[in-house]
Amino acid sequence: MSFGAAVKSVLSQYVGFAGRARRSEYWWFVLFTVLVSIVTSVLDNALGLTFVDGSSSGFIGLIASLALLLPTLAVAVRRLHDTDKTGWWLLISLVPIIGAIVLIVFFVQDGTPGANRFGPSPKG
Repeated sequence: MSFGAAVKSVLSQYVGFAGRARRSEYWWFVLFTVLVSIVTSVLDNALGLTFVDGSSSGFIGLIASLALLLPTLAVAVRRLHDTDKTGWWLLISLVPIIGAIVLIVFFVQDGTPGANRFGPSPKG
């Protein structure tokens, strides 16, 4: 899956938590969110829209983050579904450091071949 196809797929399923997502779809969308974050940070700094505490984030970054929150959660849940895990595993991210490591391991694993309880394989 290409960068553009992955972003289009995720944004077209804006709050679609059902189904499965391939690794490429998930990681291309992660790259997209990082690029959006960089661009909004630059815009916030250039336009002087940063918050009072002097951080690099500002109003435009806040709006972009809120707009991408649900699609990011949805694609993460679908990625977990591809590895035959429920979306509730996202809550492990609340455990400092260890939770993030566990999720990264889950996200880089190959999906289960064939259909699983969350639907057919997105690889076809």
